[in-house]
Parts: sequence; C-alpha cells; structure tokens
Amino acid sequence: MKIEIDVEQFAQDIKAGKSIGGSNGALGSLIKQLTEAALAAEIDSHLSQDLNRNRKNGYSSKTMKSDHGAFELDVPRDRNGSFEPEIVKKNQTSMTSEIEEKDSFSLRTWQ
Repeated sequence: MKIEIDVEQFAQDIKAGKSIGGSNGALGSLIKQLTEAALAAEIDSHLSQDLNRNRKNGYSSKTMKSDHGAFELDVPRDRNGSFEPEIVKKNQTSMTSEIEEKDSFSLRTWQ
C-alpha cells in the first residue's frame, strides 16, 4: 500500500507566510492527511483479517477539531459495518495531542 502525504503543499503554505500551528495553520492539513492515511491502513488491516467477503464501502465524513484547527475527516467504512477505527473512535469529534503523536509515529513507521 502506497500512501502519499502532500508535504510540498505544507512547505508552500509555510513559504507563503501561513503559520505552522494555530487554528488556520498549515499543520492542520498535514494532520488530516496523516490521520486519513492511518485510517486507510487500519481498514486494510481489518479487511485482511476478515475471512468473509467484507469489503470497503466508501467513506463517511465528520468534522474534527484539534489545536491546529477544524477539518473534515473522511473515515472509511466496510460493508458489514464491523470496522471500528482505533486512531479516531466512532463519535469522536476532537483530536488530542495523543492522537497527533500516533500520527507522527505512523509516518515514521511507513518510511
């Protein structure tokens, strides 16, 4: 599985004068991408363990709030409805620094 993170857009935002952190900072976009990549890896792992004919079934969108601003997160679904994300739980709407640290760890592991 190849996961692409748009670090170039992050760098362009910084060069254009956008702050790194804060409610409208460039880091919010990067956190969104890392979280969606982690969710994609989670559902792939979940589906590889399922011996039945369970498959991906699109995404549901939810607004997440973090110290770096709010963003829309696309959470993958499976047909059986058995996928329970670990990095962002169902009904969770805010990200803690613990989740952001997990995202950083995930990025280091994929490299």
